[in-house]
Amino acid sequence: MAALAAGFATALRRAGLSSSPDRAARLAEALRLVPPDSREPLYWACRVVFVSRKEQLPLFDAVFSAVFDGLLDPAEYRGDRNAPAVGSDPHSAPINPELRTRPAAPDTRPFGEAEDTRKSWPPAPLPARDGSDDRPAPERDAILMMASTDEQLHDVSFAELAPEEIAQMRSLVRQIALSTPERRSRRTRQSTNNRDQLDIRRTVRAAQRTGGDATRLVHARRSPRPRRLVLLCDVSGSMEPFTRVFLSLLQGAVNGAEAEAFVFSTRLTRLTRQLAIRDPDQALARAAASTSDWAGGTRLAESIRRFVDDFGRRGLARGAVVVVFSDGWAQDDPVLVATQMARLRRLAYRIIWVNPRKVAPGYQPLVGGMAAALPYCDAFVSGHSYAALAEVAAAIHADHTSTQFNQRLLNYRT
Repeated sequence: MAALAAGFATALRRAGLSSSPDRAARLAEALRLVPPDSREPLYWACRVVFVSRKEQLPLFDAVFSAVFDGLLDPAEYRGDRNAPAVGSDPHSAPINPELRTRPAAPDTRPFGEAEDTRKSWPPAPLPARDGSDDRPAPERDAILMMASTDEQLHDVSFAELAPEEIAQMRSLVRQIALSTPERRSRRTRQSTNNRDQLDIRRTVRAAQRTGGDATRLVHARRSPRPRRLVLLCDVSGSMEPFTRVFLSLLQGAVNGAEAEAFVFSTRLTRLTRQLAIRDPDQALARAAASTSDWAGGTRLAESIRRFVDDFGRRGLARGAVVVVFSDGWAQDDPVLVATQMARLRRLAYRIIWVNPRKVAPGYQPLVGGMAAALPYCDAFVSGHSYAALAEVAAAIHADHTSTQFNQRLLNYRT
């Protein structure tokens, strides 16, 4: 089912119909849950997943007919002149130029125009059928294995991307949705559960409508709110191959999760306002113009101290999820790094450290700054590729601190 869904999505994409990888995954899941036993359920499953506008129906029908009904000869695409033509097999359906894929209003377009539309894209290869296969024609399989360009970049390190691939990766990373765990706010909302706290004010207000008799008790509970998300990104020279992609993640978090974004090298700079612009190119240009120490050295302890003193103690880091993107190569004394990380630990709900060097063979967190900061982190992930950012998103969404992880790091450091 996965191969069929991926191949059909590739055929639609070749024909000019938008079909993202997540829609292919949705079709594979639908076919797995409800396997089609005839042509019509397969058609409607594909149509519900891939067609979102009425204007897309003619192109979708042409692609579906070519893939599953054999309206085009697969031998032309394979280059095999000796392959039997579609329709020569007694088990296959004969070619009918007037075949339509859904019982709807007749197509008013001339047949020549519809035929040109189908031939404007390379048909996907269909498996050759022999006499040993006695399945009916509507159930013939389409084996289409073609990974999209986006999927090919999922496991590639950001440092190995070509210049033309960086823009594509930025667009993908910007769409990642980051969500933090919830916390109970001081605001309350009315509840129907009598086990919740009694709301005296609402109960008295309701009693005024019945002559002062409290005929109905009103309960309330504290409404949940997502915790604040704070992102600190190292833009020093050692992090430059990864910074260009991490900034797109920061921009997506600022616009989607209302996160606070900071960058640091030799000093700390707040970029929340600059990255709040919807235009990605303009946002990154304003962010680069606001930072004068781009690709410089790393003063990790001083940057964390500046964040805690100017922003953290004023409430920005209290109960928040703090994510630090850095390789830990700092010029500061490790003792100072540990001191400032301890201060940040007392304010934040969770501290997540993202180090893209973590996936290197034989890597160990023995660098002074990294070794000093690790005992105060709740999660240590790489985030070196698009697939690795899923681990970052999962660590941000976790709703409890990992005391076992901290104890393990303390034992390792000892």
